[in-house]
Amino acid sequence: MDSEFINGELRRRQGGYGRGGRQKIETDRVEFLSGVRLGKTIASPVAMLIVNKDSRLDDLSATPPLHRPRPGHADLAGSIKWLTTDCRETLERASARETAARVAAGALSRCLLRAFGIEVFGFVRSVGEATAKVAVTAENWNELVKLRDASDVYCPDPEADAAMREFINQQKLAKDTAGGIVETHVFGCPVGLGSCMTWDGRLDSRIAAAVVGIQAFKGVEFGLGFEATRRPGSRVHDEIGYDAALKESASLGFVRGSNNAGGLEGGMTNGMPVVVRGAMKPISTLGKPLKSVDLNTKESSEAGWERSDISAISAAGVVMENVIAFEIARAFLEKFGGDSLTEVRSNYDQFLALARKLPL
Repeated sequence: MDSEFINGELRRRQGGYGRGGRQKIETDRVEFLSGVRLGKTIASPVAMLIVNKDSRLDDLSATPPLHRPRPGHADLAGSIKWLTTDCRETLERASARETAARVAAGALSRCLLRAFGIEVFGFVRSVGEATAKVAVTAENWNELVKLRDASDVYCPDPEADAAMREFINQQKLAKDTAGGIVETHVFGCPVGLGSCMTWDGRLDSRIAAAVVGIQAFKGVEFGLGFEATRRPGSRVHDEIGYDAALKESASLGFVRGSNNAGGLEGGMTNGMPVVVRGAMKPISTLGKPLKSVDLNTKESSEAGWERSDISAISAAGVVMENVIAFEIARAFLEKFGGDSLTEVRSNYDQFLALARKLPL
C-alpha cells in the first residue's frame, strides 16, 4: 500500500489549468483509520479519511439558500425531488468534491494492480478544438507520463497543451466554461476479466457506469467508439494472430493488428490494452449566468452563482483513471480473489499456466 502514490493522485486531482479558488483551501491527504498496518493491508475494511477544510453548511452567510437553479446542474431536479425551493442541499451533495474519495479508492486499487503488472495511464485528449496528436502504446506510455505531468492541462502534447490553455483563457474572459475529452489506457490486463453472462457482469458495462457517474460526464466510448458506426465490419474488428514469443505475457501470445475494440470483447478483456474515452461537458456555473426561474416566485431570473472552476477537465481525467482502476481491480479479484496477496497470486499464476496449456 503506497500512501505517497495515493496522496500524489489526490494532489493531481486538485490541480490542472482553469481550477478555481477552492483548490487553494484544501490540501487533500488520506489518513488511514483501519485496514492497514506497517504499510500493508490486513484483510479488514480499509477506511481512509480525507479532511474537508471548507465545510460551511451551517454558516448561512457563506452558504445562503439558493432559489435560482443553474441550467445543467442538479439544482432543479434535486429540489423538486426533495420537495424544497432551496437548491443548497442538492448542489452541495451533488458536488464533485466527493470524487476525492473515489480517487483515493482507485489509487489504492492501483497498488494491487501494480503487483500484477497492470498499469493505468490517463490524460486530456481534447479541449475545444485543440486535440492531442499522440498515439499511446505499451512502449511509449511511460514517456508520455512525463510529458503529461509537465503540462498544466495534463496533456502530453505540448502544442495541444498551449492551444487548450488558450481556449480556457478565452472562456474565462467571456465568463464562460470549458469541457473536453479525457482518455485512459490500462496495460497488462489478462484475458478474461469480466463476463459475457450477465449485463451487470460485463466489464465494459461497469466501466461505462463508473465513468458517466463522474459529475458532468455525458458520454463514454471504448476503442473506436462511435467511429465504428461509420465503418464496415471489415474495418472495425481486430484480426487475431499468435506470437509464441509472447506466450508468457498476460496476452498469452494472442496478438492483434489493431485495437479498435479497446481491449474489450463480449464484456471481457481480450489481452489488448483497455482504452476508454470520457466526454465532460462545460461546468454549469457561469460567470455570466444563463436564464432561469426563481423557485419561490416562478418568475424569470438569472441563474444563481457559486464559486466554481472555468475548467476541471484535468482533474476529471485523474478521476476517470482511478474509477476505471477500481473496476478493473474489482473484476480481477472476482476472478483471482483470495484471503491474501499470496493466495491471489497463486490463483492468478495457476490460471495463466492452465491457459497456456490449452487445449487441456
